[in-house]
Amino acid sequence: MAPSFRDLLSEVKKEIREVSHEHVRQLLDSRAPVKLIDVRESDEYAGGRLPGAVHIPRGYLELRIEEQAGRDEEVVLYCAGGTRSALAARTLRELGYTRVSSLAGGYNRWSDAAYPVEKPVVLSSEQKERYRRHLTLPEVGEEGQARLLKSKVLLLGAGGLGSPAALYLAAAGVGTLGIVDADVVDLSNLQRQVLHTLERRGQPKVQSAKAAIEALNPDVKVVPFEERLTTANVERILADFDLVLDGGDNFPTRYLLNDACVLAGKPNIHGSVFRFEGQVTTFLPNNGPCYRCLYPVPPPPELAPSCAEAGVLGVLPGLIGMLQATEALKLLLGVGESLSGRLLTFDALGTRFHELKLRRDPECPVCAPGAKVELIDYERFCSTGG
Repeated sequence: MAPSFRDLLSEVKKEIREVSHEHVRQLLDSRAPVKLIDVRESDEYAGGRLPGAVHIPRGYLELRIEEQAGRDEEVVLYCAGGTRSALAARTLRELGYTRVSSLAGGYNRWSDAAYPVEKPVVLSSEQKERYRRHLTLPEVGEEGQARLLKSKVLLLGAGGLGSPAALYLAAAGVGTLGIVDADVVDLSNLQRQVLHTLERRGQPKVQSAKAAIEALNPDVKVVPFEERLTTANVERILADFDLVLDGGDNFPTRYLLNDACVLAGKPNIHGSVFRFEGQVTTFLPNNGPCYRCLYPVPPPPELAPSCAEAGVLGVLPGLIGMLQATEALKLLLGVGESLSGRLLTFDALGTRFHELKLRRDPECPVCAPGAKVELIDYERFCSTGG
């Protein structure tokens, strides 16, 4: 006589290891290295999860588990009551996972004990379709996409660098984009500033950018700052954002933004262009050099002409701005290697990238250990050569 499901489940539970909700609570409280895998269906998961749990529906477990856990890592599986997770635990044992267990009683017993739960961000069907190419990437998935939707990025400038960065960050689903720019759209901008159109000539750039971004992705909230960045407003403007993209076109603003980011402990992704050349790097607070380590003193004004004076190849800001956006997405997702400590330069005429090593200046007045950051008169600082 063939065994019943009850007989099969009884045999499975003899083969696997079950752990109590008290034990899992202790693991979480002690911050032990453990991977919690929720094998319930999406509608169940949307109602709540154990803190930090990763969602892999039971039907996809064999396909996706390698993306989330190594075979020698501590893995705890759970479902609603402990049945599906027990069967899943046996499957993972057969796949070579050596430290896998099932949560006895599952999510229901955890919830009944009034232990902490999280309300995960669950993507709508339209969002799943929009971000489908992200969701198939193991490094992003639904968890990463939800993180992007909750992220807040500030762009200094809606010009040559800010335009491509804003468009691609919006397309990627970064939930809030702040844009700082006091200028209006001019006909000469349209050679490189792809956020704007001829019809929006004369409009404030932040409003033109808002219209373009909202037309591209309604998931994105745009926070416009139609003002110049100054020592009086920089701390207020930076306060609510996770990181900053520096698309400024003058040295006083770059030094101001650098010092304010160090003071606030926020990553600063720097980009700049000049004629046929561009450069990009990432400054991480308390970890690597800052802008003043790269440029301890500003160049004389006559050696630092603006794009209006020196010109710039129209496609060049697009390339550098997209590199800045790439750096931002990696930092927000916590994947890959940033450009911190490296300056990437691009020569458009020769179509060549070069990488230079950047080191933290032990005497830097801003980021050296024990340095006291003070926001100063940056126009005067740059006009007098520091």
